[in-house]
Amino acid sequence: MKKLNYIILFATAISLAACGNKAATDAALNEKKVKLEQLKKDQSKLNAEITKLESDIIAADPASKSDNAKLVTTSVIAPNNFSHFIDLQGKVDAVNISFVTPRGGGGQVRELYIKKGDQVSKGQLILKLDDAIVKQSLIAAEQGLQTIKTQLAFAKNLYQKQQNLWSQNIGTEIQLITAKNNVESLENQLKSSQEQIKVTEEQMKFTSVYSNVSGVADEVNVRVGELFAGPGQIKIVNTSDLKITTQIPENYATRVLVGTPMKVSLPDINKTLDLNINVVGKIIDPTSRSFYVEAKLPTDKSFRPNQIALVRVLDYEAKNAISIPVNILQSDDKGRYVLVAVKENGKLIARKKAVIVGEMYSDKLEIKNGLQSGDTIITEGFQSLYDGQVITTELK
Repeated sequence: MKKLNYIILFATAISLAACGNKAATDAALNEKKVKLEQLKKDQSKLNAEITKLESDIIAADPASKSDNAKLVTTSVIAPNNFSHFIDLQGKVDAVNISFVTPRGGGGQVRELYIKKGDQVSKGQLILKLDDAIVKQSLIAAEQGLQTIKTQLAFAKNLYQKQQNLWSQNIGTEIQLITAKNNVESLENQLKSSQEQIKVTEEQMKFTSVYSNVSGVADEVNVRVGELFAGPGQIKIVNTSDLKITTQIPENYATRVLVGTPMKVSLPDINKTLDLNINVVGKIIDPTSRSFYVEAKLPTDKSFRPNQIALVRVLDYEAKNAISIPVNILQSDDKGRYVLVAVKENGKLIARKKAVIVGEMYSDKLEIKNGLQSGDTIITEGFQSLYDGQVITTELK
């Protein structure tokens, strides 16, 4: 028993020592990380001070300037068209989507002639509803019509005889008037019965449901024996008339109008198109803070509703603009600037040029003021240059 206690104590001591060592190691590591961050900050500060002192010394004593030129890469500015796009995700959608509904109150499905995915033509019979009661009503109405026709023929014959007798001064005027009224009453009943038959025949047509567009049966959510009552059961999409739809952030509302160009890429089928917006929504969605736009697609069998589209909407364009790589723009306490290479006293010198920037797209930045065509900008090696430093573009 005493031996067992010694073993337990020994194991506990080892565990505590391991925990202590780990804690000490973590503390030492954290201390090193903090020290490294501080050294980086000190280094950055020293580099800035060195650069400023060198610049101040050269400005006060040009003779002290070193002839050791720094190697850089330059590029001559040439005017070019600058374009800014809004990069968005859209989708292919159908212009015409029909949700088939029954005329009248609907009814029980007796025959179903389409299934999901079938190609449907405009005017095609797609299902038949129960018409037993309507048929009986039509038969009864037609029988009633025949009865009225028979009665009317008899009444007309009787009226004619009364007229003949009255012309011979036989019979009474009341008999003649009564015969005439019988004819007129039956004629009115005949017209009413004929109208009733038309209504019943129209009700009979309600039991046959036709497609009002050509397209693909995207949804068929009804079966024989079920009640066909309204929207949501049969949906037909016209896949030959398609459009691109997307949502534009509201801050571009004044820059995106009907006719605005857009580039559309359909990555799944590897196709790119140049289109123009033909519909711009007038309402801002309160949830996404965006508005709706669409552009009509040309006819193409490879286009399908709900395909993903990558959309680039052109919201700004400047002709013959000055643009630079965005990464060469720098700033100091006086504002934004770009380093350019200029010839001074036979040497190539780095000089600051204050600039006013415009739009930025991808890796290009529009310069509104400060640079002009023919200026030579420093595109590589500019990070540690100071104003007035000697530079070279040739590797020695």
